[in-house]
Amino acid sequence: MAKPATASRRPAVGRLAVRVPAQNLPWTASYLRRALAVDGTCALVAGLLAFQIRFDARVSSALAYLLLSPALPPLWLISVWLAGGYGSRFIGVGSDEYRRVLNAGVCLTATVAIVAYAAKADLARGYVVVALPSLTALDLLARHRLRKWLHRWRARGHCMNKVVVVGHPNVIAQLAAELRRESYHGLSVVAACAVGPERPAEIGGIPVTGGLGNVLTVVRQFRADTVAVLACPEMSGARLRDLAWALEKTGTELCVAPALLDVAGPRTTIRPAAGLPLLYLDHPEFTGGRRLIKSGFDRSLALAALVLLVPLLVAVALAIKLADGGPALFRQTRIGQDGRPFTVLKFRTMVVDAEARKAQLILRNEAGDVLFKMRKDPRVTRVGEWLRRWSLDELPQLMNVLRGDMSLVGPRPPLPDEVARYVDHVRRRLAVKPGITGLWQVSGRSDLSWDESVRLDLRYVENWSLMLDLQILWKTLSAVLSGSGAY
Repeated sequence: MAKPATASRRPAVGRLAVRVPAQNLPWTASYLRRALAVDGTCALVAGLLAFQIRFDARVSSALAYLLLSPALPPLWLISVWLAGGYGSRFIGVGSDEYRRVLNAGVCLTATVAIVAYAAKADLARGYVVVALPSLTALDLLARHRLRKWLHRWRARGHCMNKVVVVGHPNVIAQLAAELRRESYHGLSVVAACAVGPERPAEIGGIPVTGGLGNVLTVVRQFRADTVAVLACPEMSGARLRDLAWALEKTGTELCVAPALLDVAGPRTTIRPAAGLPLLYLDHPEFTGGRRLIKSGFDRSLALAALVLLVPLLVAVALAIKLADGGPALFRQTRIGQDGRPFTVLKFRTMVVDAEARKAQLILRNEAGDVLFKMRKDPRVTRVGEWLRRWSLDELPQLMNVLRGDMSLVGPRPPLPDEVARYVDHVRRRLAVKPGITGLWQVSGRSDLSWDESVRLDLRYVENWSLMLDLQILWKTLSAVLSGSGAY
């Protein structure tokens, strides 16, 4: 898989580099072929691993199981296919791909157990217990690496779907900016069909080549793969139906963005009423059992992390103390859930009188009116630069999690003077506990603008879940290791 319009060559992208397909082969077909090869290899490795562990290579006593291992790959490929694991619409983003692989592992395990029981087959349970769970785990890891490989290619502008956007100019500009910033989605806006009285020649560098009546022509002109219709009253149900019928003949995908910004799928359901598909929006849960589970998870993990990290915490505290003789910890008042103030703990990364010197640097602020951020803040000490680079200065906030002031994942904890300048919709950030990490941490950290940080925090508030927290914690590790946006 590679740049669709490039002839065969071999890119050096880690271990997953392979020959780039010819021009006439869609990159999606190449990706799915690669997924097939990865799935089959994982199945073979898991089968041989289970044979080695269960029988210790005693082939004479377990020849049937040695022959069963090469049969495992086709069984696994069929299971993944039946679970929908090769759907092209799940390539590259979202958890659906992983969920389908996991479902395939569960279903194959259940099928083997039922068939063995029904046939009264004397199947070695140790072989099954090792082979199928290890196969599922290996394949999930391999699919993750395959996805990261795809994301690297997409960051270079390859393996993208060409999108024609239909909607009002301001909404088109917002969508195009987000897709440029998050290229891993694989959507590249190539043209726009603007709706409304004003029709500029271009929107954020994207050519505007028509209106509602020219969508099909624009799709053919730019050879687009997808048409994205943004919320606009001009696009009636009848016009959308006619557009869908026209695009069906060309094989172009059609997606419709409802007028619900940053609301995840689990909170939306479609229910028919009077022949109309109505989109229902559930309210986010800020209390109840799920919150208790999140709180218990946060505190348990924070306590375990503190116990394991005691030597590191002591070493960091000593390094700060020996550097300039000042206190190792920095205490500051922040605003927590529902506007309640609390004292946040951090390792000190600046000089002792940093707060007093802030007024002298206010004109050099790089983050806008609300936040104060500088890439080269002269108040940061040499030890502090290293701590910020690896986000070690945030570790004492595990104590805040234990005390219930913070969560492991949540919006950034704001200062009182920042909250005083909040407009109404930004106060929604205070509906949940602030977090040590969050969507802002894994999406650019200090490189984000104020508006982008607010948008990500509000997205988390509206769509939080324990699974989302686990995904953010996983992504935080790579964000910290890369050091992107840390200053």
